[in-house]
Amino acid sequence: MKKTLLSTVALAVSLALTGCSGEAPLQQASSSQQQVELSSGIELHNMDTSVAPQQNFFRYVNGKWLERTEIPADRARWGSFDELRDLSEQHVLAIIHELASEQHAKDSDAQKIADLFRSFLDTDTIEALGLTPLQQDLARIESLQSHKDLAKVWGEWQSIRTGTPVAVFVSQDQRQSDQYITAASQSGLGLPDRDYYLKDDERSLQILQEYQQLIQRFWQLAGWQHGEQAAESIVAIERQLAEAQWSRIQNRDRNATYNKMTPAELAALAPGFDWPAMLNAAQLGDIDALVIRQPSYFTDFAALQQQIPLADWQSYLRFHLLRSSAAMLPTAFDDASFDFYGRVLSGQQEQRSREKRAVQTTERMLGFLVGKKYVERHFQPEAKARMDELVKNFMVAFSQAIDELEWMSDATKVEAQAKLASFNTKIGYPDVWRDYDCLSIAANDLLGNARRSAECEYERMIGRLGQPVDRDEWGMTPQTVNAYYSSTMNEIVFPAAILQPPFFDVNADDALNYGAIGAVIGHEITHGFDDQGRRSDGEGNLRDWWSEEDERQFRERAQLMTEQFNAFNPIDDLYLQGALGLGENIADLGGLTVGYRAYQNSLQGQPAPVIDGFTGSQRFFIGWGQIWRIKFRDEALRQQVITGPHSPGKYRVLGPLSNMPEFYQAFDVQPGDGMYREEAVRVKIW
Repeated sequence: MKKTLLSTVALAVSLALTGCSGEAPLQQASSSQQQVELSSGIELHNMDTSVAPQQNFFRYVNGKWLERTEIPADRARWGSFDELRDLSEQHVLAIIHELASEQHAKDSDAQKIADLFRSFLDTDTIEALGLTPLQQDLARIESLQSHKDLAKVWGEWQSIRTGTPVAVFVSQDQRQSDQYITAASQSGLGLPDRDYYLKDDERSLQILQEYQQLIQRFWQLAGWQHGEQAAESIVAIERQLAEAQWSRIQNRDRNATYNKMTPAELAALAPGFDWPAMLNAAQLGDIDALVIRQPSYFTDFAALQQQIPLADWQSYLRFHLLRSSAAMLPTAFDDASFDFYGRVLSGQQEQRSREKRAVQTTERMLGFLVGKKYVERHFQPEAKARMDELVKNFMVAFSQAIDELEWMSDATKVEAQAKLASFNTKIGYPDVWRDYDCLSIAANDLLGNARRSAECEYERMIGRLGQPVDRDEWGMTPQTVNAYYSSTMNEIVFPAAILQPPFFDVNADDALNYGAIGAVIGHEITHGFDDQGRRSDGEGNLRDWWSEEDERQFRERAQLMTEQFNAFNPIDDLYLQGALGLGENIADLGGLTVGYRAYQNSLQGQPAPVIDGFTGSQRFFIGWGQIWRIKFRDEALRQQVITGPHSPGKYRVLGPLSNMPEFYQAFDVQPGDGMYREEAVRVKIW
C-alpha cells in the first residue's frame, strides 16, 4: 500500500533497540528522510523504555500510560476502547443536543431521538410518577392464580426480557442459514453468571449477601412488607436455576447447543410446564420447530417451577420488574441499583451523569437512527476505501497461510479455502438503514418509551419467521467501537467508530495500521476458523468438513492454547479460564500471524523504513500492544475473569506474542526472557 505522508513532524527518539530485529534498516540518509515524511502512529509518550520489550511487552508499550492514568470515577475500567467510546459518545451527545434544542414533526426520526433523550432527563416527571408506570405489570403479577398463569406471563414478558427463566428468540438456523428459526435458552438470573451463586469463597458469599440487601431495599422503597423473606426466596430460586444452568464453557459448544425439536418433543423433554401456554403468549404458538440450547436445563426447570410456590415466583417477578426498570424509576431506586451493580459488582465510585446515561438509553433504543446522523458527520470515506484494501490484503494472506499449513490435509484445505472465499465484509455503516416506524416516543413517558421500544424490537424479531434472511442487517450500530464475525452470515463487520486512532490512523505508516486495525481484521477472519467458527462452512451452516486427523491436529494445538491461558493469574486466586476464552485467544494469535504476513506482502519485497527508531516489524507489534492498554478496578477485573470470554488486555498482548517467532525476531527474544516460550509449547494454528 502507498504510504501516507505525515501531517506533522514526528519526534525522533532513541529507544535502544539496535540489534533487536532481523529486519534490516534502510541506509541512514534514506531513513532520516522517511522519519520526516512519515508518522509512525506510535504514542511514544505512553511507552516505558526502562522495561525491556523482551521481558514484558505490555508494560514496555503502555507503562507510562499505566503509571499516569486514573480510571474515571464513573467507570469500572479504562483503556483504548473506553477512550474511543467516550469520544463516540461525545459526538453522539452533540448531535442529540442539537436535535433536542428544536421542535420536530411528530414521528420523525429527529422527534424520536430528541424526545427519548428529554424523557430520560425529565426527572421531575419520573419522581412524580413513582411506580405508577409499573402498576399494570404489578397488577398482572398479583392476578396470577396458578402455574399455568405463570407460564402465560413468562410468554407475555418475552418482549421485555424481565424475570423470564426461559428466553425465546428468533435467529438464523445454524444448520440451514438461509432460514430463520425460533430458539430457546436458559435465563432468569439477576447476577452476571451462575458462578456467583455456586462459589463459596468469601467474596462470592459477600456479593450474595449484598444482593439480598438490594432486594430488601427495593421492597422498602416500594412500600412492600416482608422484604427479608422475599429476598431469601428470590435468591433461593435463582440459586436453583443456577445449579441447573450450563456453564459459559458448555454454552460455547455450537453442536451441543443445537437441539432442534418440535413443541411436542419439547413437552416430552421437559414435562410439567405448560409450554403451549408460554409459546402462545409469546406469539409463537404456530411454530413447528425450535432449537433448545440447554436440554438438561429445560428438563430441570420444568420440574423446578412446579415445586416453587406461586407466591415465591410472584416475589421473583416483582423484583425483576423493579431491577430492569430501576434506571427509569425515581432516584432512590436508581441509586439502590447503582450501589449494587455499579459499586459492588464493578467497583465504580460514582454514577455516570444523567446526561451520559440518557445518551446510552437513546442509543440502545434508537441506535441506527442516531447512527445515520453520526455517519453523516464523522465517517471519512477514505477510511472505508483504505479498509477495503486492507481486508483484500488480509484475505490473500489468510489464503496463503492455509496453503502453507503443514498439519492440514489437502482435502480440508480445499474446504477452508472455499469458506474463506465466501466471506462477506461490511465496513462503516449499513447499506439499508433500519426503520423505527413501529415505535412511538413521548417526551414525558420514559418507561412507556422503553416498553414500546422493547415490543417494537420483539415484533421485528418474530416477524422474521418465514421471511428470507436479511443479508443487509447489522448487529452493531455505526457508532459502536467494536467489530464482529457472524458464523451464520459468514461475514466480518467493522463499524465506523472503530476506524480511528489508535486502531486505525489514515495519517500513519502502514506498519501500525496492520498491527492494530489490521490484526483486528485478522482476528475477525480467524473467528471463522476458531474452535467453534471452524464448525460452520462457507454458507454459514454447521457442518463437519474436517478429516478425523485434521480435527485431532487442531484439538492438540487448541489444548496448548487453553493451558497457556489457564496459567495466567490476573487477581487474587482467580486464573483465566482458557477453555472459555479459547475462541478469542485463537483469533488473536491468528489475526496477528496473518496480519504480519499481510504487512510483509504490502512491502512488495522492499525494506520498510525506520521511523521513530523502530523497524517496520517492531512498529507492527507495537501497534497491537497499544490498542490493548487498559486498567481495571479489582471488582471489574474479577467479573471479567469469571464471565469472559475476552482475556484482559494485558494477556491479549503477552499471550499471543509469546507464541510468534516473528515477534522473537523483531525484538531479539532469547531463552530466559519473560516473553520467551519453549518452541515445543508455542501454539501455531493458522
